[in-house]
Amino acid sequence: MLNNMSRARLLGTWFAAVAVVFACSVIAGAPMTVGALELWLVVCLVPPAVMLLVWRGAPPETVAELLYAVNRPLDEGRQ
Repeated sequence: MLNNMSRARLLGTWFAAVAVVFACSVIAGAPMTVGALELWLVVCLVPPAVMLLVWRGAPPETVAELLYAVNRPLDEGRQ
């Protein structure tokens, strides 16, 4: 599912979901104290920050993979 989704789109979806949950909690009457706002800030910013740090592109090819790709015969992959 996440293979077809870009980081920017996933990040936007996350912020939209947090905004909807925040709006629902305000409508439901949750008290907006400093502690609650700090919690909302942590909930809103930490997961996207972790996602951006962890979600990288494909790992670079190792030397062994490069050498194997160069040294094998061309018709070995054909069936």
